[in-house]
Amino acid sequence: MYKPFDLTGKVALVTGGNGGIGLGFCEAMAQAGADICIWGTNADKNAAAAETLAETGRKVRTQQVDVSDSAAVDAAFAKTLAEFGRVDGAFANAGVTGRKRSFFDIDDAEWQRVMQVNLDGVFYTLRAAARHMVERAEKGDPGGRLVATASLAALSGAARNEHYGATKGAVVSMIRAMAVDFARHGITANAILPGWIETDMTETLFAWDRFAEAALPRTPAGRWGKPEDFGGIAVYLMSDASAFHTGDSHLIDGGYWVF
Repeated sequence: MYKPFDLTGKVALVTGGNGGIGLGFCEAMAQAGADICIWGTNADKNAAAAETLAETGRKVRTQQVDVSDSAAVDAAFAKTLAEFGRVDGAFANAGVTGRKRSFFDIDDAEWQRVMQVNLDGVFYTLRAAARHMVERAEKGDPGGRLVATASLAALSGAARNEHYGATKGAVVSMIRAMAVDFARHGITANAILPGWIETDMTETLFAWDRFAEAALPRTPAGRWGKPEDFGGIAVYLMSDASAFHTGDSHLIDGGYWVF
């Protein structure tokens, strides 16, 4: 193994790590040697994810956490520190998609639902992590990784999903600001932008023939993405190899955006 990719001794926190892209992050980082803390709202999915990761031999813990609740995030982060002693990388990955059929159907409650998880939740999670990493740096232990899952929707026009796109664009901008803010502490901040990926969240959409017939031929890779396609970027961003790489948006979409 290329030594900088060895994550032994590092601790990764992944919100929404109990399935989909988040679990893809966790599996790869655990295989590379990291201990893993998963935050998710579904206890059964948390348990299943922990069982999946058990075969890696790494320390794995899960917590039921609603990232849209600021107090719950701070309490969960304190519990994570008590359990692991440190957090070297925080992956703010938890998210929801829109439920409405048109822009005019997005009422106040729907707007707030998406904002609270996709934007507020990322802010609360990375704020707690950054505070810990800065405190550690001031004690002579610099470094840390802040990562947020955005979306191709941060770049392209997500019709009838304007609230979702708004949160993802905001996340990219927040990450850039954090990259500048915390670089002096050896902390990097990066965003990951998935394209069309097969997960529970996209299952209904991908089953819609009209969408599949339009989107799949526009993907040069010729297939939908899979959670395991995100393992490599997670290991890289968590590793010492990415120490000088910050403020970036890593688009992983099989070439969809450039075609």
